[in-house]
Amino acid sequence: MRGLFRWSGKWWPGVIPLLVLWGLAAWSSTAPLENDLAGRSSAALKDAVLDKTNVIVDGRDVTVRAEAFSQSGRSSAVAAVAAVPGVRLVDDETRLAPEAKPFAWSAERDVVRVTLGGNAPLPALKSKLVEAARTALNGTEVADQMALARGAPPHFEEAALLLIGQIGKLKDGKFTISDGDITLSGMARELGGREAIATALKKLPEGFKVAGNEVHAPPYILQAYKDPVAVTMALSGNVPDDNIHAVIAGTSSRKFFDEKVVDNLKNSIGAPSGFVNAVVPALGALSRLSTGTLLVSDREIKLSGDALYDAAAAQIRATLPKEVPPGWQVKAEISVKPQAGPVDPTVCQQLFTDLLSKGTIRFETGRADIDRDSAGLLDRLVEIAMRCPTANIEVAGHTDAAGEEVANQALSEKRAQAVINFLVQAGLSANRFTAAGFGSTQPLASNDTSDGRAQNRRIEFLVR
Repeated sequence: MRGLFRWSGKWWPGVIPLLVLWGLAAWSSTAPLENDLAGRSSAALKDAVLDKTNVIVDGRDVTVRAEAFSQSGRSSAVAAVAAVPGVRLVDDETRLAPEAKPFAWSAERDVVRVTLGGNAPLPALKSKLVEAARTALNGTEVADQMALARGAPPHFEEAALLLIGQIGKLKDGKFTISDGDITLSGMARELGGREAIATALKKLPEGFKVAGNEVHAPPYILQAYKDPVAVTMALSGNVPDDNIHAVIAGTSSRKFFDEKVVDNLKNSIGAPSGFVNAVVPALGALSRLSTGTLLVSDREIKLSGDALYDAAAAQIRATLPKEVPPGWQVKAEISVKPQAGPVDPTVCQQLFTDLLSKGTIRFETGRADIDRDSAGLLDRLVEIAMRCPTANIEVAGHTDAAGEEVANQALSEKRAQAVINFLVQAGLSANRFTAAGFGSTQPLASNDTSDGRAQNRRIEFLVR
């Protein structure tokens, strides 16, 4: 017996290497088989609608782990793997994807990206929604935060794609689907965007309805800038239609007689009520400034700049709020331009002549009431008169030849006196001015044409 133990102690150490070699041989012979079965099993699942798929092979036994979106999808996946040649046993560890109650989905836009969140019912549709967002937004970053879940209402895909097609109309905001209810919030990118979205939502598929719409329109803005350096008055922003566009452009041309009107207005829906009746007097106030900016935003008017003298600044601040329609707000930040240095009477006369060659003081037809379009021109005449404080000035009125001469004579005198009244109300001394009327006796052009008659209807300043 003792000899036997001595003998076994000699061969036993040699068994260990043999066992190692046997294990290596077994592993090297089964690994290719398992890799082959894993590849063919995965290929068998390529058309299966699954998520989080994992195929594990042990010998010829295959374990399938995945989330399916229907019971039939689970069964089909397991059957597809079982049909793979060489597979002996399929261990089914699939499960149904979670069901979302309610089924919610969202598309949210901020300054830099669009984020798709909530749930998508299928992997392919999830990818389709992401691609649709990228196409609709033309390069804007799309962040995919959607999870996969069951429970989508019928026609979900159609509804989600319709909303994605509208997300580009938002500056920022969010669209949400919760089962069949749709809610919207945010700010439209352009005027008319809110209305365009509402129109598109009328085509929602059956089973969906708008439960809340808080999409707001951007401010309805018109801007005007009077630039004394470039001698321009630039209009930009929005007007409701061609008719109001023409009114504002025509008003600007009359009020801003010396500046070139640069018209960049565009027609846009969404104007607040009373828009044109607020813009016209606001432009009149701007015309009285040496330099200034007008901003009309929804029902608020902001006017800033320099008036030509103190009384003009006070008058603009006091009268503009009364001239706009009820419900409109006016913020007038008017300072006064520093007065230029005095000049002698000869220079003063030249300044009057040059100014009145560019603009004409207008009156109501057949009357001595000064047209409001002439306020800016009159303010500049006041400014010139302030620069020659010792000069006496004759204000001469002229008419065309239409009508009776006696009536024209009286009308020309009344118009000259109306201009003097304006100058005196501006703070100038009445003793410096004399009104004279010449009727139609001193024409500048033929009274046979409308243009000629317009030239003859005039006010002249003569420094004495």
